[in-house]
Amino acid sequence: MNREQFANKLGLCFDQPVHLDGNLIVINQLSKHVNQQHTNEAFSDKWERYEQSDEKEGLFNYQLNWYLKLYGFKSENEFALFLRTKSVIFDAGCGLGYKAAWFARLAPQALVIGMDFSNSANQAALIYNEVPNLFFVKGDIANTSLINSCIDYTNCDQVIMHTENPIATFAELARITARNNGELACYFYAKKALPRELLDDHFRSKCTTMSRSELWTLSEQLTELGKRLSALNIQFNCPEIPALGIKGGEIDIQRFIYWNFMKCFWNGDLGVETSIVTNFDWYSPSNARRFSELEVREIVELNKLIITFFHGEEACYSGRFVHI
Repeated sequence: MNREQFANKLGLCFDQPVHLDGNLIVINQLSKHVNQQHTNEAFSDKWERYEQSDEKEGLFNYQLNWYLKLYGFKSENEFALFLRTKSVIFDAGCGLGYKAAWFARLAPQALVIGMDFSNSANQAALIYNEVPNLFFVKGDIANTSLINSCIDYTNCDQVIMHTENPIATFAELARITARNNGELACYFYAKKALPRELLDDHFRSKCTTMSRSELWTLSEQLTELGKRLSALNIQFNCPEIPALGIKGGEIDIQRFIYWNFMKCFWNGDLGVETSIVTNFDWYSPSNARRFSELEVREIVELNKLIITFFHGEEACYSGRFVHI
């Protein structure tokens, strides 16, 4: 198929007439929910800043490799074979579009649609404007305007917790996922130890009153804290404290504080800018809900889906789901 044929196919996926400007459709510019709009603006700021970073290719490669683990694919080749059985692929919360572009490259026969509520959708459309089977939409993944069962593979990676109502968003993504041969892949933030959960919620409300400049400064300070703690290279045997959700065992001091008290991300391999953006990503958005494994499984069951693959680790739960 050529670009025009893909564009025609794209138009058939929506429940309303849409205007395609090159490879971009704009459906929603603003959210009616204060927290969601604040979250959108935070991510617009994040992606505008990070798009200029020399470190982004390193992060993108890291994320693509991690994606295979999160969703149960042994290799990129195995994932490509999976995607080539799909006709329409949807990347819900696409950011700068690098995963959507990856899907488009691995499955050139498929129409790939990336949607984001932040200005990153506009950036992604410019970055990937030469990819014939890839289009971007600025809109709300909780209200996609896509018709029922039109998507063969729905991807919502590291995004759903940043929507106003993640449970309703999951239902929307299940609605648009095809009942025959369709799969929905989704990632949920995992709940951490009780002190971290309490501090995160309390401090995030404080962050809503801070300017964007203050939030970037905070993110730089948290990164420096993580870096200095990591440089101590101290391991200790932590006692288990079940009432607080603190796990026992040998642990690095930076990891101990990170998992149990506050996010102070540091990864020297990924770089300073990436670490700063990762900390900004956590405290700047108003919406950042966390889930237990039981809650994730209940959401899947509520939408009459079954699990084809499930993965859990300290940071998250992820999986692929199909209609019963």
